[in-house]
Amino acid sequence: MDIKEFFSGRDVAIAFSGGVDSAVLLCLAKRYANRVKAYFAKSAFQPQFELDDAYQIAKQLGVKLEVIHLDVLCDADITANPENRCYYCKKRIFSAICGAAERDGFSIVCDGTNATDDVSDRPGFKALGELGVLSPLRTCGYTKDKIRTVARQNSLPVADKCSYACLATRIPTGTAITGDILLLTEKAEDKLRAIGFRNFRVRYLNSAAKLELSKDDFKLLCSRKDEVYSLLSADYSGVYLDLKERNDE
Repeated sequence: MDIKEFFSGRDVAIAFSGGVDSAVLLCLAKRYANRVKAYFAKSAFQPQFELDDAYQIAKQLGVKLEVIHLDVLCDADITANPENRCYYCKKRIFSAICGAAERDGFSIVCDGTNATDDVSDRPGFKALGELGVLSPLRTCGYTKDKIRTVARQNSLPVADKCSYACLATRIPTGTAITGDILLLTEKAEDKLRAIGFRNFRVRYLNSAAKLELSKDDFKLLCSRKDEVYSLLSADYSGVYLDLKERNDE
């Protein structure tokens, strides 16, 4: 099945994150579906820049965007941060999106999981299946490379945006998730992004920061090591470097 056939004649709700996958999904749904609306679930796990990107893309595509505010920190199954935390989080987030979509007359909810994603290692994908959420990009064979190509062809501003996992992934499994740690992480990553870092993570490790960098960001660190330490040391007990390079994706 191709993507045009998938969307043709359908009314679809799109779970929209502001990343390149869901941006391309929204673009194609706008082009081929009968009716489309985007839903962004805003919680303490999503940094502000993701929402800003979502607003920009929805405006560019002429699609209505609804922001659903969720308090994920009130859920003990999530904040306990077990190995399958993503399952509980996705279940809460997509239950809210599916509820809003149903209210608006949509029986089909789609997410941006693509054909490159290894769903066998994603507890959250189980939650999507339980809720009946569809993944058109995966179904229609859209790999990450193909998605970026489509994004560039359609002048989407996130075409070269690095993949981004929610802030909760910065906290080691078994370490309780708190609002303070999430805010600390968002602040630290905003600081590094502001001075040119692109594909990186600031991991929380027993009150210290562990930097996980891509090859290009490693080079940048070498020239700005003292500045990076100065930016982060006031908020962390130490600033450490993971010597394993992040993949570009």
